[in-house]
Amino acid sequence: MRKPFYGVSNARRLRLNRLFRNNPQRTMIVPLDHSLTVGPIPGGGKGLNTLVGQLAVNGADAVVLHKGNIRFVDPAWFKQLSLIVHLSASTVHAPDPDGKVLVGTVEEALRLGADAVSVHVNVGSREEARQIGDLAVVAESCDRWNIPILAMMYPRGPEIATPTDPGMVAHAVTLAVELGADLVKTYYVGSATEMREITAAAPVPVLAAGGPRAGDREGLMEFVDEVLLGGAAGLAVGRNIFEDANPGELTRLLAERVHGDLVPPAPAEFASWPTETIRIQYGTAAPPRAAREGSPL
Repeated sequence: MRKPFYGVSNARRLRLNRLFRNNPQRTMIVPLDHSLTVGPIPGGGKGLNTLVGQLAVNGADAVVLHKGNIRFVDPAWFKQLSLIVHLSASTVHAPDPDGKVLVGTVEEALRLGADAVSVHVNVGSREEARQIGDLAVVAESCDRWNIPILAMMYPRGPEIATPTDPGMVAHAVTLAVELGADLVKTYYVGSATEMREITAAAPVPVLAAGGPRAGDREGLMEFVDEVLLGGAAGLAVGRNIFEDANPGELTRLLAERVHGDLVPPAPAEFASWPTETIRIQYGTAAPPRAAREGSPL
């Protein structure tokens, strides 16, 4: 059972519940913040709106975006999908790619319509101290504005030999909780039994990162099953979805695995669109509202 959200305001609880819109016990989040770090991704750029649409109508609960990309997504998709604005960034070209910096604020995220914000901390990195400080500052701002914070906590750094070590992951989760995180995304430790010890001890929901590209869908589904057996409140799956040949179809398969038969059909309004624009069964998303209405944006 999902842990209750202790000591939060009604406004914050409302936003947290949106992140669990398809199932009060579990959530499936799709991070799409990778392109800032590694460069263009499949489905990004001009195709971002279509990709987000595929996620929205196929059962994803939320998407993670950087602030600039929100301009290119039809707001209509967020009837079915929560928006998490990511506030951290670095690139693979930096002398220390693990050195995340803040590139946005909670106030900006609220102006953009966010349901939550996320912050990335690499525990054990050379700049760990600053990243911990950034998490604390953002958490305080979230308290002021009653907006949830998702802490992405990864043991990464020159002295971290085994990033998925259960003790390291447990410490990363504890760090996030004690600084005010409402949800924590971290590594799956490789064992459902050891993962359950971490999730059972955490007073907030813990989500497992989807990890590197899986070899096939069957292997990915086995991973999902292990994560859920480990007591995780859900998954955050990015590259395994947007690098798939059919992101919409895979999103629905994953959502059904996470939520069971609680995944709703597409909104009724989509039924009136031309059949060639949206085919839920095959994961094909409709064009943005503006395009249908003939406007330039």
